[in-house]
Amino acid sequence: MSNRDRALVAAVELLGTEGLRGLTHARVDDRAGLPKGSASNYFRSRAALLDGVVDWMVRQETPRVEATFRPESPEELIDQLCELYEFMTGPNAVVVTARMVLWVEAATNPRVRQALLRGRASMAAMLIPALAGLGVRDPLAVSDTLGACVQGLFLQQFARGEVIDPRPLLEIIVRGALT
Repeated sequence: MSNRDRALVAAVELLGTEGLRGLTHARVDDRAGLPKGSASNYFRSRAALLDGVVDWMVRQETPRVEATFRPESPEELIDQLCELYEFMTGPNAVVVTARMVLWVEAATNPRVRQALLRGRASMAAMLIPALAGLGVRDPLAVSDTLGACVQGLFLQQFARGEVIDPRPLLEIIVRGALT
């Protein structure tokens, strides 16, 4: 792994475990085991670091998401979405928590908002064709609805501590989109 990627992994870990206040270039260097000044050499500003974090998250998740969004039936899509949700709330929980921290920051930081919107557009670009292939009449609206639903589930699970089975909600959305 390159030093730049080590810095990004450390930045995501800091965001996902300590929040935005825990993210500094010096703490990234320390967490990544890099020489002092390394993170600021790769990311000259905090804004550049946050952009890099969002882009890294999208790059890391894209292969798994691409594999999910190749269903042959609505049932398969629901199963794959549930598996993706389990991954995101299990092994990928720190990354999802970091993303939630960035969602809050995006409310007042247009640059972070734009970075997150680029990531969302990337994911939608994979989901929309899958939905269209299943015969969904308005794949863009259904993609947005699924995204909002999953974001809400993440919020309930991580911020409230409620573990919710996503299947019933995903079934309602996917099956409703096909009627």
